[in-house]
Amino acid sequence: MADVRGKRPTRRRAVAVGELHAGAEAYAAIVERRLPKGDAMVMAEIAGLQGAKQASNLMPLCHPLLLELVRVRCVPVPERRAIRVYCEVATEARTGVEMEALAGASAALLTLYDLTKPVEPALSIEAVRLLFKEGGKKGLWRHPLGMSDEEIAHYKPRDVARLEGVPCAVITLSDRVSNGEAEDASGPELVNGLKKLGAEVRAEQLPDGIEPLRSRLIFLAADGVRLCLCTGGTGLGPRDNTPEALLQAGGIEVEGLAEMFRSESRHYTPLAWLSRARAIRLDRMLVIALPGSPRAARQGFDILAPLLAHALAMVEGAGHA
Repeated sequence: MADVRGKRPTRRRAVAVGELHAGAEAYAAIVERRLPKGDAMVMAEIAGLQGAKQASNLMPLCHPLLLELVRVRCVPVPERRAIRVYCEVATEARTGVEMEALAGASAALLTLYDLTKPVEPALSIEAVRLLFKEGGKKGLWRHPLGMSDEEIAHYKPRDVARLEGVPCAVITLSDRVSNGEAEDASGPELVNGLKKLGAEVRAEQLPDGIEPLRSRLIFLAADGVRLCLCTGGTGLGPRDNTPEALLQAGGIEVEGLAEMFRSESRHYTPLAWLSRARAIRLDRMLVIALPGSPRAARQGFDILAPLLAHALAMVEGAGHA
């Protein structure tokens, strides 16, 4: 099996779909619940629950997962004389639940097939596919074939809220980078993450220490920047003064974001508790100081990204209070 120990548990959800095409006579018998073996759609929904829970037993390399939600529904489609089956699966884990959703949908479809074949042996199971999945590092993924309005309304796929057009800044704190002795590796990780969310980003490098970061933060806040991500200077070394610079800029500390970052980072490394990552609100700008390694910056952004849009909305409200 794939080694997922280095991943952070996140909320995962997947929905799979497929159809049983039955023909006129069999379709009527299914929806009117008069098949010889009983109510096929109710039995299919039960079988789908069992199938999702048994996915790791059916597929040797599939991780056993403690599922927190399985919902199966059978929807008649009169124009195609088909039964459309959905299987929704959710949990919090280090790996996704796509296979569980597909196993559940497949088990439900096979049960429909089994209960309908005495009436019509010329049945077909078609278009079994993943409709969408959520969670993990990649966030929301939808199948290229798309979703109907009804499917979107029913399942409400959720992606990370975007920062479209929001003015943001990324500051790398490093004596060696600012002097041109080393390449900035962590700043671009944060810039790329923000740009993927639609933000307008400016990037710069400053030396370690309280100044000039303190003055720069005050300038950026006055210049209309809404979010500033700093990377570097959050360790225990004598030049690691980024947290002090944030506080001396006059901001109000946001303890929850920093504590969440450390808590979630422990899934990546046991050294997470040594980080002095910090977050403040400086007027209408949110400032978050992250560690200076590229990996820590990338992982830190993955942790914080789902909260950024909502946090900025709260900051905006505070700014008008």
